[in-house]
Amino acid sequence: MTRKLTLAGAVLVGLLTGCATSEPPKPQAAPAQPAPQVAAAQPAAAPAPMAAATPAPPPPPAWQQGRPASMADSRLAPVAGKNTVTPASEIPLDKLKLPPGFKVEVWSTGTPGIRAMSRGASGKIYAGTRGLGRVYEISDNGKERTSRVVVDKLNQPAVVMHKGNLYVMAIDKALRYDGIEKNPGVAPVDMTAAFKLPPQQHHNWKYLRFGPDGKLYVPFGAPCNICALPTQEYAQIRRYNADGSGMEVIATGVRNTQGFDFHPVTKELWFTDHGRDWLGDDGPEDELNRLGKKGQFFGFPSCHANGIADPDVKKDDACKGVTLPVRTMGPHAANMGLHFYTGKMFPAKYKNVAFIARKGSWNRTTKMGYDVVTVNADAQGRNPVMTPFITGFADPAANTFWGRPTYFLQMPDGALLLSDEQLGAIYRISYSAKK
Repeated sequence: MTRKLTLAGAVLVGLLTGCATSEPPKPQAAPAQPAPQVAAAQPAAAPAPMAAATPAPPPPPAWQQGRPASMADSRLAPVAGKNTVTPASEIPLDKLKLPPGFKVEVWSTGTPGIRAMSRGASGKIYAGTRGLGRVYEISDNGKERTSRVVVDKLNQPAVVMHKGNLYVMAIDKALRYDGIEKNPGVAPVDMTAAFKLPPQQHHNWKYLRFGPDGKLYVPFGAPCNICALPTQEYAQIRRYNADGSGMEVIATGVRNTQGFDFHPVTKELWFTDHGRDWLGDDGPEDELNRLGKKGQFFGFPSCHANGIADPDVKKDDACKGVTLPVRTMGPHAANMGLHFYTGKMFPAKYKNVAFIARKGSWNRTTKMGYDVVTVNADAQGRNPVMTPFITGFADPAANTFWGRPTYFLQMPDGALLLSDEQLGAIYRISYSAKK
């Protein structure tokens, strides 16, 4: 008994000795139940290495949208512009064919990528570009034409003169150069905020024109070859007051208009439009359209040309309610500038006739366009007849081209200027009756 007590006391002393503190001893709590035995945590096994995720392929460029899988290896692609100066001596004008009595000559060179032109009261001509981002001023002193760059590094600028002021509109910018003919170094007024420009690049180069009503007409193309529109601000033609206020949408379903004019009799807007690509060599055709009333719908993206329902953007009754063209203008021909002739130099049969520059195809095995045609119709667009006017920019036998006619400018004497985007030149078309 004594031995057991002694042993217990020793144990107690040992416990007290090991747990001694400066505080007075506290009553002992009931002995805690032993914790269940848990195996020591093992380090987590490193996850097995995963195969690197394959990045999603980038979306195709807009011009490839709608290309069928069967044509994945097609070599058809947009034609890059030359964008360098071509001397007049290297322009083969002798290859061009015109009706009897007409003459074409090089009027100026040195303006690579030139597109639409607009003339000021002093006779200076202003022109925009697409790929180069430049705006040119071309002066004529009666003996020679010289050019200078007004502004560059813009994103696809187009121009129009109005009441002595030069309006420049790019993808993301709208500028006005007040009194530029008398003050060549004038700083621009930034009008971008007033116009609320959509940001997409594709089909967003803008042909500009002031109408008989004094309003500025501006197109905004579809941002794709073929697609359901991402927003409702594309595939339309708008008009604004000169300061950018009062915006109205006057036409919708317009895929990519690159030129328009106002009929001399009715003052109605007529415009060209490019058909979609990748539905074959022979369709859909480009269009010449007439806006008979505000708000008409011209079909894109579900209906093309004279009533072709789109196979990719499908819609029941796809062509119901669509305003059909005055005339189709050939598949993939890229009809650009449109001008109703009102001068007195040409024969009377050309009065109020539409001149149309067809820049030429890329989405076609055999080239189409690369010419100037006329369309003779009545003021309501009835009985249209299309006739070749200038041919020879392309060689059908070789399936090649050397020039790309784009836009017209009627001069005070009745001659027509014609820009060539490929060679950066302006040609003068005149007429003289044989005596």
